[in-house]
Amino acid sequence: MRRIAVTASAVLCAVATAFGVGALGGTEVSEAAGGALAADATLIAPGSGAFGIWSVIYLGLAGYVVWQWLPVSATARARAVGWWAAASMLLNGAWLLTIQLGWLWASVAVILALAVVLKVVLARLTAHRPAGRAELVVVDGTFGLYLGWVAVATCANLAAALVAAGMPPTGLLAEAITIFILIAVLVLAAVYARSYGARFAIAAAMAWGVGWIAVARLTGEPSAPSVGVTAVAVAVVILVVTVLMRAALRRTRSGTGSPPA
Repeated sequence: MRRIAVTASAVLCAVATAFGVGALGGTEVSEAAGGALAADATLIAPGSGAFGIWSVIYLGLAGYVVWQWLPVSATARARAVGWWAAASMLLNGAWLLTIQLGWLWASVAVILALAVVLKVVLARLTAHRPAGRAELVVVDGTFGLYLGWVAVATCANLAAALVAAGMPPTGLLAEAITIFILIAVLVLAAVYARSYGARFAIAAAMAWGVGWIAVARLTGEPSAPSVGVTAVAVAVVILVVTVLMRAALRRTRSGTGSPPA
């Protein structure tokens, strides 16, 4: 039943995605909801190139669906994450539906729920060791990228809803709020690194999203150099913090260093 639920959820997610990108008559996400999520809608909106990460995530999810049908996946680890993985794909589809309907605040609630579900998935993956490198890449890598990207996308989604509700999209106040949010993303990345074993996939996805915010603010409109420079710094520090924490974990496991603080 778990495997069937995961597969059915993946199919529904694929259909919702096809509709959300305009392939089945829907409106592209950047143009839906009055363009609230376009690259130039808010100061924290990533450049359009950032969304290429979804191709990698969807490919990984497809691999996960296949993997969970294999005999090698008949483990406590697979059972621990299966239903939550299915929920994440259903929430992904639900988010696309709320955007198509123009329900921005509903979309914020859905993406927050998705972020919580993905945190549960990563926590359960961390609690159980993978059976091999293939599982580490297909399962851990996919859901790590998924969580990292959704963490950044949640901030952009919330900003879009606030601007649609009347908050100024540009100006000194908007820049200050955006810089504060970017610093919060950095803190969140450090928390994820500490909680989930300093996973490169999570850090790479978060740095990718923040990096594209920098590209949008330094080369596109609305221009905000202060936000762009901050985003560059945050992206770099996310990667550095993850590398340092990973090194500390290795020293701890080898018995040559003290546990990380």
